[in-house]
Amino acid sequence: RVQPVESGGGSVQAGGSLRLSCAASGYIVGCMGWFRQGPGKEREGVAAISIGGVFEYYADSVKGRFTLSRDNSKNTLYLQMNSLKSEDTAMYYCALRAPGGACNSSRWGRADEYVSWGQGTQVTVSS
Repeated sequence: RVQPVESGGGSVQAGGSLRLSCAASGYIVGCMGWFRQGPGKEREGVAAISIGGVFEYYADSVKGRFTLSRDNSKNTLYLQMNSLKSEDTAMYYCALRAPGGACNSSRWGRADEYVSWGQGTQVTVSS
């Protein structure tokens, strides 16, 4: 089973930007997503993108600020995060559905929809 590897996290001031990457070498593409878990909070779905990149799903809290993209030739997923807020502080995890698995429009934000997880990359936003 392919384990994705995240990168791009760091510390930034509120209003700043970061770009996260998720490399999934050898992955036969399916729905890919980002989750996050803040201090004392449950893991929550942030965004997901369909195999061809046609469908994108975002949590209400990040709509208009975060943008997904993917490069299937490199098996890489990106999350561009703009206008960051202190409440975006969390460990961010990349998640993969089973190979060829489509995103489910109503369940994309559920962790049990995904079969492979990265180790996470920390994002810290200071106000």
